[in-house]
Amino acid sequence: MVTRIALTGIGLAGLAGLAGLTPPAFTGQSRGPTPLEWGTGPLTVASLPRVVQVAHRGGAREVPENSMAGLTAAYARGTAQVLDFDTRMLGDGTLVVLHDATLDRTTDTDGPVRELRLADWRKVRLRPEGRVPGTWRAERPPTVAEVLDRFGGRVVLMLEAKDPQSLGALAGLIRGRGLARSVFVNSNRPEVARRAHGLGLVTQLWRSAEQLRTDRPARWASYVDLLDVDHKARDADLVRAVRSGIPRVWAHTVTTPAQRDRALALGCNGIVTDAPGRLARHPVKRPKGFRTAGAEPGR
Repeated sequence: MVTRIALTGIGLAGLAGLAGLTPPAFTGQSRGPTPLEWGTGPLTVASLPRVVQVAHRGGAREVPENSMAGLTAAYARGTAQVLDFDTRMLGDGTLVVLHDATLDRTTDTDGPVRELRLADWRKVRLRPEGRVPGTWRAERPPTVAEVLDRFGGRVVLMLEAKDPQSLGALAGLIRGRGLARSVFVNSNRPEVARRAHGLGLVTQLWRSAEQLRTDRPARWASYVDLLDVDHKARDADLVRAVRSGIPRVWAHTVTTPAQRDRALALGCNGIVTDAPGRLARHPVKRPKGFRTAGAEPGR
């Protein structure tokens, strides 16, 4: 279910060369790989282009979410500069890649993730949603260490710490691999972002449209590197986020070109999407009647 028979534009034999690939700057069109930064050290967040596209859970409308095969396909296609995935903690402390607190929705079994140990985890198999195109073979969900070892330093990663108590262990995995400036650590809780900042990590905070109505993002500017805002939020709330002093404001979870274009017109400088391939096929268009956030009348 979770290893694609053939990847778009790349044969299986080509997967062995993925270490040399870097994704293109997001222009609204897919024009093939364009190096952002590649030297003796890992790719870092400082190398990202001015406007960024993120493959949310690997691009959950195009590949099986949070799977190694899906992340590999998203990386190979080169339509996103950042790969996103979710993390959970097993009962024995092992950090694994899964969104939900239970196995029910995306795997062939059920029950709470926290009740498993690593030996149990290795028996789990992913069950991709029916809307995902293509043919995928059975695959167990990866551990966080496996994803960091496969992609760390080759592409910027974004991981959400679904279990806040796992933050110390996540920091150990990231820093132990020299990836402290290459991985965004995401949470919905400002206090978790503050803790991540204190651990020397690149911090990300996501907020819902409802939360953004009363949020004052400028309060977080000292310890949040990336504010991840709901694209459904009101114009005024998105603009307040853009003007907060937080350097990166990216909109989630976008699925259509119109949603992307509105977020960019309001000043967001990144798009988190379940459909990176689809968006890359549609050039950015500025919606009628929109001014870039911060622009003065007549300019």
